[in-house]
Amino acid sequence: MQQNKLYVGNFPYSIDEAQLRGLFEPYGEIEDLALIMDRDTGRPKGFAFITFATQQAAEKALEQNGKDLGGRPLRVNIAMERPGRGGRGRPRR
Repeated sequence: MQQNKLYVGNFPYSIDEAQLRGLFEPYGEIEDLALIMDRDTGRPKGFAFITFATQQAAEKALEQNGKDLGGRPLRVNIAMERPGRGGRGRPRR
């Protein structure tokens, strides 16, 4: 299974999508960058998901794990799929 999607967390709330893209683009082509926003404030929550075009690019980008960004150590890991949550809404009959 190809693992080219990364979780990037623990970055300052002041970071925007362009800054994140600039930090990770040197590792390879980014297919998707999802900066997770707080629905109440509209500000970033301090984590994102980055999907690279190749698994090799994602593996190289793991070098950023622990690097200081705005006084905070970045957390960079391979993103794990969440199991289905189930239990939402009314049960089917």
